[in-house]
Amino acid sequence: MRTGITHLYVPGPTNVPERVRQAMNVPMQEMRAHADGAMTTTQPLVDGLKRVFQQRRGRMFVVPGSPTAAWEAAVTNTLDPGDKVLTARHGEFSRRWVELAAKHGLEVEVVDAPWGDAVPVQELARRLEADREGRIKAVFVTHNETATGVTSPVPAMREVLDELDHSALLFVDGTSSIGAIDFRMEAWGVDLAVCGSQQGFMMPAGLAMLAAGDRAMAASQRTRGRPAHFDFAEMARLNDDGALPYAPPTTLFRGLEAALDLLFAEGLDQVFARHRRLAEGVRRGVRAWGLETVARDPRFQSNTVTAVRVPPEVDAREVVRIADDRYRTSFGAGLGPLDGKAFRIAHLGDLNEVMCLSALAAAEIALKEAGCRIQLGAGVGAAQSWFQANGTAEDMLRAVA
Repeated sequence: MRTGITHLYVPGPTNVPERVRQAMNVPMQEMRAHADGAMTTTQPLVDGLKRVFQQRRGRMFVVPGSPTAAWEAAVTNTLDPGDKVLTARHGEFSRRWVELAAKHGLEVEVVDAPWGDAVPVQELARRLEADREGRIKAVFVTHNETATGVTSPVPAMREVLDELDHSALLFVDGTSSIGAIDFRMEAWGVDLAVCGSQQGFMMPAGLAMLAAGDRAMAASQRTRGRPAHFDFAEMARLNDDGALPYAPPTTLFRGLEAALDLLFAEGLDQVFARHRRLAEGVRRGVRAWGLETVARDPRFQSNTVTAVRVPPEVDAREVVRIADDRYRTSFGAGLGPLDGKAFRIAHLGDLNEVMCLSALAAAEIALKEAGCRIQLGAGVGAAQSWFQANGTAEDMLRAVA
C-alpha cells in the first residue's frame, strides 16, 4: 500500500495551493447569475492578469483551453494563410509552434538551433535584415523552452526589430515563465503573449491566457477570415460588458481569482526572487552530482525547470520510472532527442526550499538505482549550503534593489 502524497516536480501541472483548491470547490452556479455571490464579470480577472503580464494597453483574453488554444487564437486572428513567419526551433515546444503554424497554412521560415541553446537572436536578425520586401509578418519566440530549461532574451528580439524598423509582430510563448519569471509585455514590446493556468498560476489545466497589444488588435481587423471560435472582435465586444462568447468555466475562474490573490499578496518581484533562489539551489545540486544541465549557457538557465543530462550508461526513462514507482515522485521525462538522455526537475509555482530538497533527494536515489555513480546526499547538501548561506528570497530581492 502506498502511503503519503505523490510529490510533483513536473513543469505542468504544478502543485495547486490549498486556497486555490478550496476556491474551486463550490456548487455549480448559474453561469451569469447576479445573486449568491456568483461571478458575473471577468473584469477583475482581466485586470489581475494584466498586472502579471505587465500590460496596460491592448486586450487580455482568458479562454477555456490549453496554451495551444491561445496560440491558435493568436495565429488565426492576426495572420492569413500564406503569410510568412520566422521562428527558431530549439526544443519540443518551439517545434510544436512550427507545426501549428504550418497546419494553418502559414509559410514558416525555421532557424534550427541545438537543443539547449537560447533563441539564436543574431541569425533571426540576419533573416529579418534580408527581408527587404517585408514578407515576414511575425516572429515567434519561446520565452522559456520547457523541454530544455532555457530562457531566451525576449528584449533582444525586440531590439533587433526596432533597429531594423521591421513591422513584424512579436509573438511570445510564456507557458512556463509568466507568473514565475519576470515578463514585461509592454516594456519588451511584445505584441502577443500566451500562457496557461497549470504552471505559474498554480491551477489545474483548463484556462489559456492571451495578451494582445494594440498592434496585434489592429492586425486582427485586417485579416481576411474570422476564426469560428475565440474571435478577438467577438470576445472584445462581450468582454466590455464583462461577458464571454462561450460558457464560462466558473470554477476555474474562482481558482484563478484565488491564485492571483496569492501572487499579489507575495508580490510579483518577490515571486521572481523566490524562483531564482530555488532554481539556483537545484542547479547547485545537479553540479554536485557531477552532471550537466541541458541548458548550455549559464546566462539562459531557466528559473522554473532544470533539464538534467544523465551519463551515457544511464537511461533517463529509468530514473523517471524509479522515482515514480518506488518513491512517489514525478519528474518530467526527456522529450524528442532528449528522450532517455535527460529528465526534468521543475521548480515552479507553489513551492519552497524543503520541497526542492525533497526533489533532489528523490532524484539522487533514483539516479543511483538506475546505475548512475553519484554520492547520495551530495546534491541535497550542496543545495542546503546554498540556501543556508544566502539568506531568504526577501534578502535576494533587497540585494538586487
